[in-house]
Amino acid sequence: MTRRVNTRNAEVQTWQAYLKNRATRTRDGRFLVYGERPILRALECRWPLETFVYRLGAPEPSAWARRVLDSSGVPSVGLVPEVMAELAEPTESVPDLVAVAVTRRPELEDFQPGSADEPPTVVVIDRPASPARLGALIRSSVAFGAEGVIVTGSGADHYDPQSVRASDGALFAVPVLRASGPAQVVAFRDRQQQRGIDTRIVGSDDHGGIALDDLEFGGATVLVLGDDTETLAPAWQQACDELVCIPTDGTLGSPAAAAVALYEISRQRRALR
Repeated sequence: MTRRVNTRNAEVQTWQAYLKNRATRTRDGRFLVYGERPILRALECRWPLETFVYRLGAPEPSAWARRVLDSSGVPSVGLVPEVMAELAEPTESVPDLVAVAVTRRPELEDFQPGSADEPPTVVVIDRPASPARLGALIRSSVAFGAEGVIVTGSGADHYDPQSVRASDGALFAVPVLRASGPAQVVAFRDRQQQRGIDTRIVGSDDHGGIALDDLEFGGATVLVLGDDTETLAPAWQQACDELVCIPTDGTLGSPAAAAVALYEISRQRRALR
């Protein structure tokens, strides 16, 4: 079903709020998805999509956008260009297609990844300040086979459009969970231990611990990173079973540090297999 909207109505105002306002996204349980790869990944992962919003008039929507509109079965709304422009991301041109998606907020208490035979890797990011860096970290986590990402503290919203786009659609492939702090992550590790999955919490801290490639990663790992700092908070240092550092001549932000550490974990596990 397709509707045509020629003016800025209440529905458009609500969608515009999802672009900029975290409280509205949280209240309504909705967020916006921009870009070809994120939208196609959402469809591939069978993420619940409520509406497709597309641009009416010239130029016509791109071939991929038209295929999605014709084949997805998701209701669509066509907006005239001047109204569609109000849904454009800052610094971006008027989009061909935007998806209105339903949020998923899984509970950490219900999260049971992996098994004793297939030890999982879970990534924890503490208080991310930047939605774009959070999205990039989620992308790195999925690329190296992590089974979930836990965001702790009052950090950036992973459903912020910047985070969704920076994840390149990886957001739709793994659970992204929220926790208040180290105590909840320690409790998660303990539950995994009770399931028979030997699990360690390993913190990346450039001012302490052993070199990353000197630690064995054969078992299940909860990898903890700060957002863009060299040192983990004291509460995290106490919660970790091990601390590792990534030998560099400078500093790495969380997405790059996650990619390096996750590569080493996956390299070791490939060697064991």
